[in-house]
Amino acid sequence: MSTVSTNWSFPTAIRFGAGRIDELADACAASGIKRPLLVTDPGIAPLPITQKAVDVVTAAGLEVAVFSDVKPNPTASNVEAGVEVYKSGGHDGVIAFGGGSGLDAAKTIAFMKGQTRPMWDFEDVGDWWTRADPSGIAPVVAVPTTAGTGSEVGRAGVITNEETHTKKVIFHPKMLPETVICDPELTVGLPPHITAGTGMDAFAHCLEAYCAPSYHPMCEGIAVEGLRLVKDYLPTVYAHGSDIEARGHMMSAAAMGAVAFQKGLGAIHSLSHPVGALYDTHHGLTNAVFMPYILMFNRSVIEDKIERLASWLGIAGGFNGFVDTVLAMREELGIAHSIDKIGVDDTRFQLMSEMAVVDPTAGGNPITLEVPAVVRLYEQAYEGTLPG
Repeated sequence: MSTVSTNWSFPTAIRFGAGRIDELADACAASGIKRPLLVTDPGIAPLPITQKAVDVVTAAGLEVAVFSDVKPNPTASNVEAGVEVYKSGGHDGVIAFGGGSGLDAAKTIAFMKGQTRPMWDFEDVGDWWTRADPSGIAPVVAVPTTAGTGSEVGRAGVITNEETHTKKVIFHPKMLPETVICDPELTVGLPPHITAGTGMDAFAHCLEAYCAPSYHPMCEGIAVEGLRLVKDYLPTVYAHGSDIEARGHMMSAAAMGAVAFQKGLGAIHSLSHPVGALYDTHHGLTNAVFMPYILMFNRSVIEDKIERLASWLGIAGGFNGFVDTVLAMREELGIAHSIDKIGVDDTRFQLMSEMAVVDPTAGGNPITLEVPAVVRLYEQAYEGTLPG
């Protein structure tokens, strides 16, 4: 696996393999980009991997600038600032570089740079995406540096509305990057806790996609293999960060999760989003904390599916065995069992519950979410007591 270097065309052009960051300038050229704006976050901007990317495109004669004013949960003001930098610099495309926050902000900047309507007019509601001017959308080359969100193969960006403290999904088919470079060497330097949080984000994407009640057998099959890859390789990369083979498998799992959740997400995400918006917690870590509580909450509807999944993954004990595996994996990865340990207090459960039930991901949960039940879920996640 460590020597694998291959090209995929699903769901976009993907260049997978160690060292393929060297092809970044070529990928830009293939998209007609001569003056890219590299968008990342302030944690990644000063790292050697970012300088390497800049050097690669500069050596090819491209004029590149870096924008990194992006919060861990990107905000509308981050996007607006990025659009201003894009326009003032005369850029003609975007390099989305980093984890989920940088990738989501980058794709949304590329989208909004040519629109005249407010960003919230393009929220992922019905056919709102048809309001956009597709000719104003800049091309994007995506380079993930974590293995979690899978945003590099997605057609949307999650942006926080600072006025309402809610996360919104901005969607358009042309937000899908034209080329993705998946180079596992870029993830080698990730600290263990970021490796854990991002990896569990991929696991959550695959798990919720698998459990979503809609019919999409292709995505469901992708989700199962993504879950296997995370189960088998996340503990390895957490303990041995330089293992390129395991890092590569995790990058694949992240992309697979983002493809799979076209089938749907659920309460793990709908409860996590208000927490991220109000407390600025790490998204993947927050998902990981909520995961077993939501599994138990949904048990009456998903038990048969989880028993089948456990069998496929070689987990003994059916549903209970699967939940025990999740709990053990979280403990092995140093992930907290309750939300108070990630900085959440008990004063806003009612508000967060009202936000959660209208979150775009809530509709994919196997059991309909109602405010009183969600309040109780927040209480249980705070107390560290699993439902039922």
